[in-house]
Amino acid sequence: MYLIVGLGNPGANYKSTLHNAGFQACDRFAERHRLGTPSKKFLGRFWRGRAAGEDVGVLKPETYMNLSGNSVSEALRYLPAEIDDVVVVFDDMDTPEGRLRIRKLGGHGGHNGLRSIVECLGSSDFARIRIGVGRPKGTRDATSHLLNKVRKGERGRFSETVDMAVEALDEILANGIDLAMNRYNARSIALEGEKEEDGK
Repeated sequence: MYLIVGLGNPGANYKSTLHNAGFQACDRFAERHRLGTPSKKFLGRFWRGRAAGEDVGVLKPETYMNLSGNSVSEALRYLPAEIDDVVVVFDDMDTPEGRLRIRKLGGHGGHNGLRSIVECLGSSDFARIRIGVGRPKGTRDATSHLLNKVRKGERGRFSETVDMAVEALDEILANGIDLAMNRYNARSIALEGEKEEDGK
């Protein structure tokens, strides 16, 4: 089975932040495939069901970001899934806004949630979907950029990028990660101004 893991922080204060992109992707994936109500399991919220013809588990660790690996390792201890069946979805400042970066494996890139998973599993050999949130503009620091609510002018593009990550998950399940990489690593969600210009 596949284990889809979305990274974020629990609680209402974090719900609408860029740092909870992985949580949002899990919620939308579960809704899209009618997986029902999640159970409290594996130190998080967990759905299990079928999607794109595959048996899937969807996990939102509720350990807070820095301890996400505890939840993932707990899930792998009991589920019929191996490390190479895991797909982790998370926000990434090194990926431009409106873009995805899908990889079969790699380092943690300084992302604390991913770092925790790598440390707990003792391996980085799992797939990941990086949802691009870009670097903060002007004098805004990285913490404020990630943990404050998404700014009004950025909400549409961010939401569309999360939706694209959900589509990419479906592509991975249906046709494999190589095709998903080829199809989605080159795509980008246009800015509102760019859309208006294209429509003229």
